[in-house]
Amino acid sequence: MPDIYDDRSSGLESPGYNAATIIPSDASDLPTASRAIYVGTSGDLNVTLVGGATVTFKNVPAGVLPLRVSRVLATGTSATDLVAVW
Repeated sequence: MPDIYDDRSSGLESPGYNAATIIPSDASDLPTASRAIYVGTSGDLNVTLVGGATVTFKNVPAGVLPLRVSRVLATGTSATDLVAVW
């Protein structure tokens, strides 16, 4: 299918153009830093942001969070059905 937007540069405010299921890990980074994370089932989300800070977002509702994340940690993450969007 042709993409009429393929010749335009993509910024952080642009819609995502790729996605992958996230398997939380305390040892491994995501293959690609996210532009956003889709949370399918609400809960806590323990992440390392691209800037290096590790933080737990408590009681995250289902939906899309505009987070630039390099890792989603298994420890402290109870949210499920996670998808990285970039």
